[in-house]
Amino acid sequence: MTVMTQSFRPASRIAGIGVSEILVRSGEAAALKRQGRDMIILGAGEPDFDTPEHIKEAARQAISRGETKYTPLDGSAALKEAVRRKFARDNDLTFAQNEVTCGAGAKQVLYNAFMATLDPGDEVIIPAPYWTSYADIVQIAGGVPIIVTCTAEADFLMRPDQLEAAITPRTRWLLLNSPSNPSGAAYDEAALAGLAQVVRRHPRLWVMSDDIYEHILYDGARFATFAQVAPDLRERCLTVNGVSKAYAMTGWRIGYGAGPAPLIAAMAIVQSQSTSCPSSVSQAAAIAALDGPDAIMRERSARFQARRDLVVSGLNAIPGLSCRNPKGAFYAYPGCGGLIGARTRDGRIIIDDRAFADYLLDWDVAVVPGSCFGLAPYFRISYATSDAELETALQRMAAACAALSLAGS
Repeated sequence: MTVMTQSFRPASRIAGIGVSEILVRSGEAAALKRQGRDMIILGAGEPDFDTPEHIKEAARQAISRGETKYTPLDGSAALKEAVRRKFARDNDLTFAQNEVTCGAGAKQVLYNAFMATLDPGDEVIIPAPYWTSYADIVQIAGGVPIIVTCTAEADFLMRPDQLEAAITPRTRWLLLNSPSNPSGAAYDEAALAGLAQVVRRHPRLWVMSDDIYEHILYDGARFATFAQVAPDLRERCLTVNGVSKAYAMTGWRIGYGAGPAPLIAAMAIVQSQSTSCPSSVSQAAAIAALDGPDAIMRERSARFQARRDLVVSGLNAIPGLSCRNPKGAFYAYPGCGGLIGARTRDGRIIIDDRAFADYLLDWDVAVVPGSCFGLAPYFRISYATSDAELETALQRMAAACAALSLAGS
């Protein structure tokens, strides 16, 4: 008797979407490192610092008190109050408790929002370069990502005229990320005010602001978020943040968002059918983070700024590479256009930024190609690692580029 077995067929909504290339490339580099290669991996999207001790102690105390049960669906009342205090203190934004949601990371908050609001064919405007998951989440939710290219000459920021040109009758959201992953670009108050003028002309358009790198900002810059700059548009804004980056709590998985109560209630429906509440112990730790001293954040931001200066100056000293000065986050986004078409010693051609990233692996340096972020030919470097590793990586990249033969040379 022959048994016919049908091969696995994924749902159409994920058929064209893969696991994040950032994770794939970082995994490949980690595998090479386990094989004995002296690999320097510059793909990590997390601080290399440890979670501050007072936050870990708050988690230990919560466990000792038996706070290991379910909490309310989208966050405990205590955590929501801490989030409300944070928005009032840092951003001059006032929210009621039913206007706050907490999830298993800022990524879940973004996912909940898109799942709760997008109908098939609804459009989301995303400035490029962008964090790779944005477009994928929109597509999984049935939406259409509308990518707006933001050039290096414009500091990778979207202009109001670009926003205006991208809006159609199907546009539902504008998604902003400042400071940006991958470019480190940051919108100041004036830039956000210019975008707000466009948003006012389109009542159907809402704004989602991903502020996860809020506290990693350089050169004395003052952080601004959209709802703060345009309070009259507050009822069309979702402000998303979390404790992962500022407090080195990536593994604790706590993110939060604030916006109009009907939106937050719709997002709660999505979360109720996926993860339910975030970790109770992590919530206790997040309260300690949000209510605790902020000196350590300023100290770490200063250390990131010193690393930025090291990396940017080192990259710009390498012929064929060019890098603008990031305003925040912990990434550099250098261009490698000057090396496209170059030939390696074994005869390979650097045809694009993916080929360049592959080539750097031969020199034991792992980076992420800019194609992953919607803008080529660039590559992303995370400088959330030690100065010694960064200096070695720069030396290897300089040697790798010097070993290339440019066309006509």
